[in-house]
Amino acid sequence: MGTAVAAPVRLSVRRGDETVVEDLEWPSVPLSLLGEARPWRTFRWYKGQQHYSGTYWSATVGDHVIYESRLELGRLMFADFAPEVRHIVAQPFLLKADIDGKVRKHIPDYLLLTHDGPVLVDVKPRHRLEKPEVAFTFAWTREAVMSRGWRYEVWSEPDPHVLENVRFLAGYRRAWLFVPGGRFTGR
Repeated sequence: MGTAVAAPVRLSVRRGDETVVEDLEWPSVPLSLLGEARPWRTFRWYKGQQHYSGTYWSATVGDHVIYESRLELGRLMFADFAPEVRHIVAQPFLLKADIDGKVRKHIPDYLLLTHDGPVLVDVKPRHRLEKPEVAFTFAWTREAVMSRGWRYEVWSEPDPHVLENVRFLAGYRRAWLFVPGGRFTGR
């Protein structure tokens, strides 16, 4: 199955005021609109759910950022520690493309605004990357993202020791613990 993306690629975004703007042309959507986007999906917690979703306090954003799985939480913590990341947007938009005569839709997990430009991130367990529908979706998403000059990343399980270190250190990323100049206050 090919991944020839036919123009136009479009997206829909939920603005900061919760209004939804639909079918914007992908190449011309301003990055400022995407940087203030609210998560596309809303989710609820319920007894017996199969995934682990929640919110994470991001020192980079200075606010909570959502995640829908432990794996997404891991990627979120790594992004929060990356010095080049200056902003993180969860589920930034709904991307749509006409491929092989069918409209395909995809909601990426994170948009990272970095000093080197935007990075769109999809998070998926390694064992699911070989599934044809997952590989197909990520291939056309990569093509659309790279057509705009952005970077695209598919992120899977990290080294568990590194993840545990980042998870531990995440508890200490609080501005009030430091005085200007980078010294620890020791409180």
